[in-house]
Amino acid sequence: MNKILITGGAGFIGSAVIRQLIAETATSVVNVDKLTYAGNLQSLVSVADNPRYCFEHVDICDAAEVARLFREHQPDAVMHLAAESHVDRSISGPAAFIETNIIGTYTLLAAAREYWSGLPAERKTAFRFQHISTDEVYGSLGETGFFTEETPYQPNSPYSASKASSDHLVRAWHHTYGLPVLTTNCSNNYGPFHFPEKLIPLVILNAANGKPLPIYGKGDNIRDWLYVDDHARALRLVLEKGRTGETYNIGGWNEKTNLEVVHAICAILDELHPQGAPHASLITYVQDRPGHDRRYAIDANKIARELGWKPQETFTTGLRKTVEWYLANTDWVKAVVSGEYQKWISTHYGGKG
Repeated sequence: MNKILITGGAGFIGSAVIRQLIAETATSVVNVDKLTYAGNLQSLVSVADNPRYCFEHVDICDAAEVARLFREHQPDAVMHLAAESHVDRSISGPAAFIETNIIGTYTLLAAAREYWSGLPAERKTAFRFQHISTDEVYGSLGETGFFTEETPYQPNSPYSASKASSDHLVRAWHHTYGLPVLTTNCSNNYGPFHFPEKLIPLVILNAANGKPLPIYGKGDNIRDWLYVDDHARALRLVLEKGRTGETYNIGGWNEKTNLEVVHAICAILDELHPQGAPHASLITYVQDRPGHDRRYAIDANKIARELGWKPQETFTTGLRKTVEWYLANTDWVKAVVSGEYQKWISTHYGGKG
């Protein structure tokens, strides 16, 4: 594909996709991002001056601006990653999740459909709309079993409910209007450039600075962990070779309790950053999150079987790379944590971030 429009490209997963596309392909990328707190253009410094990269500071809820993007850039595909994504934030402030994840997805679908309908036959056939979602739409698992592409939806948080709604909209636009869509549902991502409020970067940074390591409840909630670069490769493969109208679940086959994750990080830091060791002594148990899902685990056999994808990183190798990156990129972390980056956004983008 010659040109891809990527929403949420300044986010954690979106920026990983863009860095790969610019480094490994001849594809041009239009990065569309509102630049909320989790959108960080400093994650894209390595590609910012590339002639195949373009940034558009646009809110996907702005119908006129979204229509302009299609009209001016004439993309061959859309990768829709823009979303509010933090469960805790959705509990305290669900309105933003409804607005971005549901209204924003509808606005993007409406514009994409109008644009696609007017394309010449060959380009119309080749066009793809890829929607990137989460395993949280499926709800919570018991002690056994896995989420498959046929698992019924049972979202339990405002965040997962808003993502489930967007998934259903995408399917409806395919079945009602024929828009050639692809949907992916992924497990928990981790890796470099992750916003520091998420579990793994939060624990790395807190432990390295001698701060408490908060763990919800008993720390026995289980998640499947997926290294972000592996996820980015999977998304690119689905866009290129996936069957339209299909859903592909993407997971890392790395089930870990939260407590296991924290202990693994502490062990790496004891080796690489011995000041303050043993870091596990900083573990602090806090009141559990309301409605905290017990276990997520993805069956990624479909994407392996149909498209030949499998993760390149184990949890051990991926976690070490992640800890090493945060220890080596203190300037990036400082800019995000201190608020310096948001001041930069305010200066360069009129305070719209």
